[in-house]
Amino acid sequence: MSYLSFSTWSLHRILGPLRWTAWDSEKSAHQTHIQDQPQLHTLLELPAEAANRGYKAIEVCHFHFPSVDSVYLLELKKAFADAGVAFDTLLLDYGDLTSTDEARVEADLDLMRHWIDVASQSGAKQIRIVAGEAPATDERAILRSAASLSELVEYAAPLGVRVITENFKALTSTGASCMKLLEASAEASGAGAGAQGTLRMITDFGNFKGPEKYEEIAMTTPHSVSVHVKPIYDEEGIPDERELARCLEAVRDVGYDGAYVLIYDGPGDMWAGLERVKAIVEREL
Repeated sequence: MSYLSFSTWSLHRILGPLRWTAWDSEKSAHQTHIQDQPQLHTLLELPAEAANRGYKAIEVCHFHFPSVDSVYLLELKKAFADAGVAFDTLLLDYGDLTSTDEARVEADLDLMRHWIDVASQSGAKQIRIVAGEAPATDERAILRSAASLSELVEYAAPLGVRVITENFKALTSTGASCMKLLEASAEASGAGAGAQGTLRMITDFGNFKGPEKYEEIAMTTPHSVSVHVKPIYDEEGIPDERELARCLEAVRDVGYDGAYVLIYDGPGDMWAGLERVKAIVEREL
């Protein structure tokens, strides 16, 4: 049954410091860069606030975690449970499984396993892993990414976490490359060509570009656990209702029945921006 969710990116100016992960090629190590932001809500307070505003779930970006200590993660899990809001997806916003730097790929895989552990302890249903930054036409890169994603799927399964990916970054920037990745992952996991195995996706409305956008949304949505409802905004943060309606129509037409994750990244009050998107989605659905 369809339900409303949002990503913490939609509130990134009011949830406190952002903790960005980056690769330092000189040191062959990950670095964390902290970007200060105001804090109107803590992450622990957010599930209750979401429930009060009519949301059933949240997707949390990794850079919004103030701590990955086990005690804190159990507190976060309890906060979701107490509010009756699902922690659908932990969005790991870093990593390049298609890098030609083998040291980085191994380090990234270790980091991804760490965040899978975090997802498990905090009660997230799934974790979004970036497929890679190689061009969408790089067939070898698709195979490398599929093999690594399949390994992560196997690692995460006993922990009760599903590994998913998204049409995010270059490798999965087209519907065709997304489908090739899903098929290659199925083959790598032994599920058989065309079966898509256990790897699923998020389809983000704003990440497909060009005249084939709506076809690509319809192509990938049947393999997705959620859709990111990311409208096109004007300079005042007002969404293009007509364009968003076309995106929503594309997912309805293929029988999608899952999470509609609202994305706001415009100016002004971020809750108000989310409400503008929410009003359109509720009317269209």
